[in-house]
Amino acid sequence: MRVNLRAETRAVMNKTGLKQLRLSGLIPAIVFGTGEDNMMIQLSASEFGKWARNGKGGILELCLDNQEPIPVLLESVQRDPVTREYIHVDFLRIHINEVVRTRVNLDYIGTAKGTKAGGVVQIQSTFIEIESFPDHIPAAIPIDISELEIGDSLHVGELKLPEGVVPISSANELLVSVVTPKVQTEQPEAI
Repeated sequence: MRVNLRAETRAVMNKTGLKQLRLSGLIPAIVFGTGEDNMMIQLSASEFGKWARNGKGGILELCLDNQEPIPVLLESVQRDPVTREYIHVDFLRIHINEVVRTRVNLDYIGTAKGTKAGGVVQIQSTFIEIESFPDHIPAAIPIDISELEIGDSLHVGELKLPEGVVPISSANELLVSVVTPKVQTEQPEAI
């Protein structure tokens, strides 16, 4: 299911104008894509935040000024480092019948068996790059780590991806491992 977000085109603004825009409850954004001009837009911070918190990902349709909805993927988000409010969003314009490259989040599920023996789970990556038709892009890829013992690891090549989804990330890229914790040795006191 695609989510529709209302948006409006906007003019180029200086820092003061962008700050005022954010104070009015809107987020500045840009829509870009191959063969198309970049489009500066603004959208509701509360609507975007609600969609982002839902964590579904996937295709969004931007409804702009009585035009046909524009299918897009979320490319990047900038957040204020202190308040964590959204301050800028980049969208990638897509064509439903063309293969696209994008990042998909990894959802680690379960508790590794190795942690019961004192192991520590080390997550190396929270996403992978994939190539797929837009309608086949999963919101996230679930990875069950419950069978991992100390010394076990999981790489991109071992993932079971949905049909039509091809990994772009290297097959030997490490995603997660269970390691023995480093033992802290006591340092003799300095005299």
